[in-house]
Amino acid sequence: MTAGRASSVRVDPVACTGHGLCAAWLPERIELDEWGYPIVDATPVPDELVAMARRAAKECPARAVLLTRAV
Repeated sequence: MTAGRASSVRVDPVACTGHGLCAAWLPERIELDEWGYPIVDATPVPDELVAMARRAAKECPARAVLLTRAV
């Protein structure tokens, strides 16, 4: 991601299988509900958390975590 462009995290609810790794990697933006599924804070990810957001997306076994940036 390029600095200066707002990035955000989202989770594909159909693909998500509730592993919870995303919350472990990015607790500043993702918490888990009582069933282990993510609740995402959709506010822009600050530059200092982009690397962790990328890691959360990469480590998701279901590939349900997506990091997007504004165009």
